[in-house]
Amino acid sequence: MSIDTVGPAGALARIAAIQSRFTVAAPTATTSTSATSAAATTATSGSTSTSFDDVLGSALDQVKALQAQSISGASSTGGDLGARAVDAAKKYLGVPYVWGGTDPAKGLDCSGLVQRAYADVGVTLPRVAADQARMGTAVPDLAHARPGDLVAFGSPVDHIGIYVGDGKMVVAPRAGQDVKIQDVYRTPTAIRRIAAPADPSSAAVGGTGGPAGVPAQLKSLFASAAQRYDVPVALLTSVAKAESGFNPNAVSPAGAVGLMQLMPATARGLGVDPRNPAQAIDGAARLLARHLDTFGSTSLAVAAYNAGPGAVQRYGGVPPYRETQQYVQRVIGYMGGAA
Repeated sequence: MSIDTVGPAGALARIAAIQSRFTVAAPTATTSTSATSAAATTATSGSTSTSFDDVLGSALDQVKALQAQSISGASSTGGDLGARAVDAAKKYLGVPYVWGGTDPAKGLDCSGLVQRAYADVGVTLPRVAADQARMGTAVPDLAHARPGDLVAFGSPVDHIGIYVGDGKMVVAPRAGQDVKIQDVYRTPTAIRRIAAPADPSSAAVGGTGGPAGVPAQLKSLFASAAQRYDVPVALLTSVAKAESGFNPNAVSPAGAVGLMQLMPATARGLGVDPRNPAQAIDGAARLLARHLDTFGSTSLAVAAYNAGPGAVQRYGGVPPYRETQQYVQRVIGYMGGAA
């Protein structure tokens, strides 16, 4: 039987069997006659010790080759989702940082890199870092982190990377730098472990979470719009609860209409009827997707939905309007599952 067909354990057993066939004679007194006899034996059949060493060496070489092949195979196939995500992210090393970037041909920002790497291994993550840092399951600290875990920074989260092990992460750092591997230079505010979802559609719409009390007849509308425009479903439902409490007939004193409280001019611009729940949800999802792409932050996207993108740009953040600041806090709270 060939050693190649039995694996390392079988190869070791084969070595033991070979070894049992060789016996070492007890040493005898050295005489010219015995020396001549030994020389003759060596000449006719080869040295016993040399023959065994050759077989042993050859077998051990094959064992090492088999072990190396096994290790290489495990590495190349990716032992788990996280390891494969790290390998995917490493493909983008050297891609320049571009704020809001999601196309490696043009550039990536930090959350764009994370989203792209996980998409490459079959998992759809939300677009922005704050939402990505809510996905998966929590890891208590860096000592328990594994390759592929998301490491997020800031409160609220404003930066994210993918842990590669040994205290390092692959990340798109900031303007003027390229995607690279660097030290985890400060304590993460969140570490999340992503698993392949049993139901891929749940990952595509941003996972679980969001407010309680979403009417059953609206759930599929929210899920479809969230998936269509790559917006977290928890964000979309949380905005609806904050705006109208899921009331499609709501009208505000300022004239905002319907489930998503769209102003008539905004609704006309989106080409939707704000009193029609399906159309209102579709229009709101498009607005939120636009704000997420523009500002790269859930909080700023929510602020833009309430106060307008011009106000967010003018103040360089959440505008100092009490109503808007409370609105942002309320929506973010609903996204965390608060009642």
